[in-house]
Amino acid sequence: MLRSLHPIPAFGSTVALVLLAACAADAPTSPNALQPDGATANRAGYDSPGMHRQYGPPVKVGDGMGRAYVVLDAKSGQRPVELGIALDARALEGLPADAAEHSFILRLPEKAPAPYRFAELDWNPQGHPPAGVYTVPHFDFHFYVVPQSEVDAILPSDPQFAAKADNLPLDGYVPPGYIVPGDPAQQAVPMMGVHWFDTSAPELQNLLGNPAGYQPFTRTFIYGSWDGRFTFYEPMVTRAYLQTKPNDIVPISVPSLYWQAGLYPTAYRVSYDAQAKKYYVALTALVERPATPPAAE
Repeated sequence: MLRSLHPIPAFGSTVALVLLAACAADAPTSPNALQPDGATANRAGYDSPGMHRQYGPPVKVGDGMGRAYVVLDAKSGQRPVELGIALDARALEGLPADAAEHSFILRLPEKAPAPYRFAELDWNPQGHPPAGVYTVPHFDFHFYVVPQSEVDAILPSDPQFAAKADNLPLDGYVPPGYIVPGDPAQQAVPMMGVHWFDTSAPELQNLLGNPAGYQPFTRTFIYGSWDGRFTFYEPMVTRAYLQTKPNDIVPISVPSLYWQAGLYPTAYRVSYDAQAKKYYVALTALVERPATPPAAE
């Protein structure tokens, strides 16, 4: 299912990024240095006996197909260990090259774990702001923990749009090292929400006054929020990087508190299976977390 297109506004100025970076001074200098907490994210483990993938319905992407999937561990009572999106090798060919964002809604497989509700794959032929950072052809892989109807209702026509964008999650729910650059209401993306960026991400270091740490964008991990809650988890990966056929599992910074109980990632996967001729981008090393709703004021 092709999602209706919507523009992506600028995510904020260089000055805003530099100022907000000070808020993360006590955060880990690199979430990549963190070790996944709980389930082991072994590169070969998900192809071992007892592990199997269950797929959701396919959607045409480029000259191929994209599908959401879940990896289940039969030795642990079909426990989900990974939730991702698989792209046929041909899906990276025949893609639009215009300036629009092309979005696809992916239904999750039957045994996808709580709290995930649906996935969205976005193809950005010319990238999106900030300029010189993410303005390269890339895919956004969104995994939402709220219903699609709630996401579709995130529109500037909502009289409470600015108030809901400005209502950021409380500190315990925020992953260390992540910030919102600039005014949340200005950078909020319709039918998505507010994007949180990793201050240790190499592609942001020029904007954060650390040019020695800069590397061009290849892959990164973003959190998204709306009206006080984190609502999506988003690996972003360039088309060029996928074409290198990587085999990466990247630990991420994680919060200490969660609104909903369920399985949450401590890493994300970007890999290629030469035998299946598929790319996999996924939330992985899933760990059970209890629900800790904010205390009533």
